[in-house]
Amino acid sequence: MNHKILKIHPKDNVFVALTPLKKGETADCEGTKILITEAVQAKHKFARHDLSAGDEIIMYGNLVGKANTSIKKGAVLTIKNVTHQTSSFSEKQITLNWKAPDVSKWTNKTFMGYYRKDGQVGTANYWLVIPLVFCENRNVEIMKQAFLEELGFAQSNKYKDYVCQMVALYRQGRENDIKDLDISTEITEPQPLFENVDGIQFLTHQGGCGGIRQDSEMLCALIAGYLHNPNVAGATILSLGCQNAQVSILKEKLNTLHSSFKKPLYILEQQQEGTEQQLVTQAIQKTFVGLTEINKTERKPAPLCALTLGLECGGSDGFSGISANPAVGKTSDLIVALGGKAMLAEFPELCGVEQELINRCTNEGIANKFMKLMHSYAASAEAVGSGFDMNPSPGNIKDGLITDAMKSAGAAKKGGTSPVVDVLDYAEYATKPGLNLLCTPGNDVESTTALAGSGANIILFTTGLGTPTGNPIAPVIKISSNSDLAKRMPDIIDFDAGAIISGTSTIEEAGETLLDFIIDVASGRIKTKARQLGQDDFIPWKRGVSL
Repeated sequence: MNHKILKIHPKDNVFVALTPLKKGETADCEGTKILITEAVQAKHKFARHDLSAGDEIIMYGNLVGKANTSIKKGAVLTIKNVTHQTSSFSEKQITLNWKAPDVSKWTNKTFMGYYRKDGQVGTANYWLVIPLVFCENRNVEIMKQAFLEELGFAQSNKYKDYVCQMVALYRQGRENDIKDLDISTEITEPQPLFENVDGIQFLTHQGGCGGIRQDSEMLCALIAGYLHNPNVAGATILSLGCQNAQVSILKEKLNTLHSSFKKPLYILEQQQEGTEQQLVTQAIQKTFVGLTEINKTERKPAPLCALTLGLECGGSDGFSGISANPAVGKTSDLIVALGGKAMLAEFPELCGVEQELINRCTNEGIANKFMKLMHSYAASAEAVGSGFDMNPSPGNIKDGLITDAMKSAGAAKKGGTSPVVDVLDYAEYATKPGLNLLCTPGNDVESTTALAGSGANIILFTTGLGTPTGNPIAPVIKISSNSDLAKRMPDIIDFDAGAIISGTSTIEEAGETLLDFIIDVASGRIKTKARQLGQDDFIPWKRGVSL
């Protein structure tokens, strides 16, 4: 890799600046010398040759936009001179001949996991408390306040101590000293009562009633997926009783996933229990008994084929598609070759690479399902006056991702090169070893929420700008696309793929190192930064309107 500029694909007519380029300097890539006609920031793209209005912009070998004005050779591509454009897609055209990577060095490796009676293996051992409807959120919060500190799961709050010190200074009449007060950087590790329980997770949401029935049904399917996820050992469900998301629907969804659900599960309905005190007392008592039961489960060696990786990106930058995402793609291919599962989510960020993914599908039925979901999703966005072309965020654009197609071409690299064995709609559970496509929004939290609901027991999350996103039940490994981010925000970044940009590491080396890191996280030897921060984000996707 040239340390100043990069041409990603032989067909590309744009270069990527790996470092800031000054106006008037000459850049050299693969024997092509280009005079830089205006300053180019790192991560941004500039024209390989003169472009006229209407000319196609090719990057990653894909159509990612078109010039709407003339662009001189060596000039920067911006949202003013380039607009979003993608190629059309149709039925499966070729049969993929995939050469799996050599995985001999990992064949006999294991991770320390929690075996479930249904054959799945968890990378964590959680108890879940979740409402079927938003009316029960308050009672979930009451249980959370009652449990966490007493069980030793409460996160230390250095900010609370900071405020206490300010209060003390104020009461002493020392207001001028407040501005000089330093916050402690020490984090006190909790001392859990149950040594084999990784935590008790209290989730709340705004769904279950008031919207269309389909959204409530999807919520039940999502919750069923969380209960079935191997990282969850048992759960307490709170229901009001009269809501759209009925207990019977939840049980139906659970039965679809596994006809004989063996985990401890307590479901309580407030309209049957009586007073709030009766409901919460029963819920607390049953939950405590359940915790004593799941504490008997211990970690044991498990094969790597028991891993299900969720593949996600957020706060992406112009380097994401050439460092972090392809490194994750390499790891995904390794897991697939070992017999495990991987799920590539965020359908709006597959816009423009549909044909490649269709051609990678193992049969026409899977390909047709993908096409149908993509067409349906695009139509629903257009129906409300939007579209995939409006996907890039201000942060994406500022850091070099100026069209959704450009962003998507890089985002799809997380899926590696392996065949697509299945396409899953939202809240469908992954059952086939190999690469799965999961229909989710591009929204970070809605997508990671869905990945865990579809069975991911580890989530790989690439970022170029930095985001604290986590998940209540699946460890989220945050992977930076550039080393500057890893140094600037070490409290949220777990793995730095920036060495690929500097040329001190290859994509293959980073992907293999990442797999070893995953094994340590899956075994509980490394706690992710999101877990250390208690970042438990949970937002179900609401597709319909409120009624």
